[in-house]
Amino acid sequence: MEKRRTVPVKLDVDSADAALLEDTIDEFLWAANCVTRHAFEGEYVTTSKTTLHDDTYNDVRDATALHSNHVQAARNKAADACKSVVKKWKGGKKASMPYFTSPHLVYDHRTATFHDDYVSLATVDGRIEADYVLPDEDSETPHADYLFSDEYETTGAELHRKHGEWQLHTHCKRDVEPDTLEQASTENGTVLGVDLGVTNLAVTSTGQFWTGDEFDHWRKEYEKRRGDLQQCGTRWAHENMEAVGRKEDGRFKQTLHRIANELVAESREYRCSVIAFEDLTDIRERTGASWGHKWAFNRLYEYVEYKAAEYGIDVEQVDPEDTSRRCSHCGFTHPENRESESFECLKCGYENHADYNAAKNIGLRYLRCNQTGGDGGASVGIALNSGMLNANGAYTSPAEDSARAGVHAESPPL
Repeated sequence: MEKRRTVPVKLDVDSADAALLEDTIDEFLWAANCVTRHAFEGEYVTTSKTTLHDDTYNDVRDATALHSNHVQAARNKAADACKSVVKKWKGGKKASMPYFTSPHLVYDHRTATFHDDYVSLATVDGRIEADYVLPDEDSETPHADYLFSDEYETTGAELHRKHGEWQLHTHCKRDVEPDTLEQASTENGTVLGVDLGVTNLAVTSTGQFWTGDEFDHWRKEYEKRRGDLQQCGTRWAHENMEAVGRKEDGRFKQTLHRIANELVAESREYRCSVIAFEDLTDIRERTGASWGHKWAFNRLYEYVEYKAAEYGIDVEQVDPEDTSRRCSHCGFTHPENRESESFECLKCGYENHADYNAAKNIGLRYLRCNQTGGDGGASVGIALNSGMLNANGAYTSPAEDSARAGVHAESPPL
């Protein structure tokens, strides 16, 4: 199996080279939008990369000064975005033609060459070289573990311009043999359900809560700081706004990394083979989340996905419809089952925290779509803080579950 990591590296880029990179990004975004427009021109949206390549490659190549691999990367980005739109349509959701504006540029092994202390990047007018800006050697960072490790291969990167800085998000991978003990621990097909929300960023079917209080506090604090600086209108204030943005980004990423690590640890403790999230596509509309929360949910999912892969644990998304209204005990679904953070089933009287009930339903939704466990025939279930639920909602006690899979829990069943 492959172990993958993405390592952000700040680059030192002089003004002349920065102008070249900006021109290259502009042409890359133009190319991606050009391919997207072509994909939407026919009776049906074209999502095939081969068809889009045949239809657009020569025209885009003639109209830009992009490297051939940048043209292909722009086509791939357009095709993936078009596939996402079609998927939403098939699910009965609204979606419009994608349009790319965020300043970024995709590099592969032909358009970027990585050295010990600098990187060589292709632009619309030859190559430029940019030095890495690295933290102190004594700092605990992923650079030594992944980017500069002989065990990892650098496969590509994405260049981003944010808050006036250039960052290269470098993709690294290495082949690893699955650990026998870890593999054995996930063969029982146990699922960890995870519900995401505003008040509680994440809640698991095992009853673990990660509150959103700290996230909300700092989001409001940083918004206030930016607002105060924006009123000044000076160059000093603008520079400080960018510094506030960098601090905010760093603080939130650190928090989400910690939560992701704890989620993966929770899944390993309960010998889970799958971590099931709700589909994140329309989570803002469902939860009333802010843009910042939506960013946090997506980032958390990405962190959990690559951290769980190291232990052979799959991370999946399921249809979230009615997971907050359905009773995880008897299956009765009604809007009035839930009131704010409280859940009480109108049919059977089951009461619990609404987010915890939803987390169990997310796990149940995954089980019912995937009835077979990781070993091809073992019974499957949702990990609870005590025992398990199977796909039919039947409860297995801690003693029975321990005898079957070696899991031990002392708290009363929920």
